[in-house]
Amino acid sequence: MEEERRAIEALTPLLEEKGYTLYEVKYRLSKEGPKLEVIVDRDEPISLDDIVNLSDFVSQRLDESDPIQGPYTLDLSSAGAEKTIPLEKLEKAIGKYVHLHLSHPVSGENILEGTLKAIEGGDIILALKAKGKKKDVRFPQKDVDQARYAIEF
Repeated sequence: MEEERRAIEALTPLLEEKGYTLYEVKYRLSKEGPKLEVIVDRDEPISLDDIVNLSDFVSQRLDESDPIQGPYTLDLSSAGAEKTIPLEKLEKAIGKYVHLHLSHPVSGENILEGTLKAIEGGDIILALKAKGKKKDVRFPQKDVDQARYAIEF
């Protein structure tokens, strides 16, 4: 969609200037009128105060560059605590609690959640909790077909 393309072109340098990356942009027509949904990301956690400050900054700069004709509502949010991890960037998640979907099961399971301990020699080492005990499992990295951060309970 043309509005999304123009918004992406306008937003990318603005967000990079503030240390963020553009995760997703959607332009939608709703009952309340046109809406520009902008989802941002960065390596460090994003607080509600960060979103408020960034929303004010982005809104002001979009008003100046005017990439979308007519009025619209800006909805800016973060990618969230359980955001997708691109498989080529999985090493950035070392030390974090993750949810992995596998193409080939490990011990009969194709969904594993645990702390990503290491990536060594093409293998993943994941610390799992099983019946209150922690154990490390090792499996080929190539077997991971989806990854996201997870919340540990």
